[in-house]
Amino acid sequence: MRIQSEFIRGFSALAELGPAISVFGSARVATDDPAYQVGVDVGRALVEEGFAVVTGGGPGAMEAANKGAREAGGVSVGLGIELPFETGLNPYVTTGMNFRYFFVRKTVFVKYTQGAVVLPGGVGTLDEMFEALTLVQTQKVNHYPIVLVGADFWEPLRGWMRETLLSRGMIAAADVERLRIVDRADEALAFIREAHAAALEADPEDVAKVRAQQSNDQEATS
Repeated sequence: MRIQSEFIRGFSALAELGPAISVFGSARVATDDPAYQVGVDVGRALVEEGFAVVTGGGPGAMEAANKGAREAGGVSVGLGIELPFETGLNPYVTTGMNFRYFFVRKTVFVKYTQGAVVLPGGVGTLDEMFEALTLVQTQKVNHYPIVLVGADFWEPLRGWMRETLLSRGMIAAADVERLRIVDRADEALAFIREAHAAALEADPEDVAKVRAQQSNDQEATS
């Protein structure tokens, strides 16, 4: 029952969110780390483009994106997780809730956003990124761009995917190419804008279905 209740609370909390982008990243990024400022820039750029920002609500890179979103006057969402060492949602979250179950939280992340920006991070960040990539690869979600920010951090991972997974036939070349790597917030935003425009041009009916489903979710929870 708790799992069902958690799904309902998550869906209800974000049913009227509107266009949004997930931002994943490490809780361990210090405020004086250059990656923190990149996170602030990402949050601000997304809001200025008309998106809400959805993070894990924690410190570090997540806090940075929420800070940028809030300072830009946008919607700053935090989807926290109950852990012994977590300190609660960061102060820049304007809409937030905590989850007990990771899989429920990840479902809400993808269901109510239209893409993901991934800042440098560890195991949790990789889990979120590969969850999104798997859903795109298996066509469980469509038109969901994934952009990784920080070439020096992410290129070795993509290189391993290409040289080990692809070379052994474990994945397709398209799976590697689904991960765009950039260095700046404006480049991340440009890729998201480009991907959404291409999706609308290639399959306007499918995009319309996604928007209609979001509208139905709003009505069902109102």
